[in-house]
Amino acid sequence: MQHVTEAKYIGDYKISVAFNDGCHFIADFEKVVKSDHRAIVQQLADINTFKDFSLQAHTITWSNGVDFAPEFIKSLQKE
Repeated sequence: MQHVTEAKYIGDYKISVAFNDGCHFIADFEKVVKSDHRAIVQQLADINTFKDFSLQAHTITWSNGVDFAPEFIKSLQKE
């Protein structure tokens, strides 16, 4: 089971993430935030809202309640 073990805001819509399997990369959430039409996800377009996250339940959780499965976050890794 994948777990996010560290998350640090880098800039724009980018977060440096580390996983329990040793994988570490910078996840770019810009396309996710700008293409998801759900109102709760669109709130993350405000960069101050985007930066307001913490680690909860083994993933990144934003203050407005949005979270993404660790497996989804890992899928943002560029080859």
